[in-house]
Amino acid sequence: MTLAAGIVFGASLFGIIALFSVKRYEVARGSLVGGAWRARADDFALDVKWVIMVIEWYLARTPDMFLALVRLGIRAGALGFARLARTSEEQAHRLADFVSHKRNFERRETKSEFLKQVGEYKNGNGKDDGPVASV
Repeated sequence: MTLAAGIVFGASLFGIIALFSVKRYEVARGSLVGGAWRARADDFALDVKWVIMVIEWYLARTPDMFLALVRLGIRAGALGFARLARTSEEQAHRLADFVSHKRNFERRETKSEFLKQVGEYKNGNGKDDGPVASV
């Protein structure tokens, strides 16, 4: 690990010394080394710098943006759930109205003899008045 750090430090130091040497040579001669290639490299470096600054700006505001997005997501979820609950309520009322026959409910007499006998017995109209008293 120390060897790798030493190699990277040495290469960086060599690169800095080389760049300063090239700059000194250009100032002494009064001309640019590399010409058009160097201008393109400078433009690319400025573009990379701009991209890094934009990324830094976004990263500085990421917690705020993240919280805003979470808030909007929770709000959208709550509104969607409320809409689902309202629709479910309406459908439940429709189903209850359909099933309950509230509007035109008429009790019909059953066709089953057994149910007729049970109904008569429960209402006290039955013929069997046994010892068990109904409560």
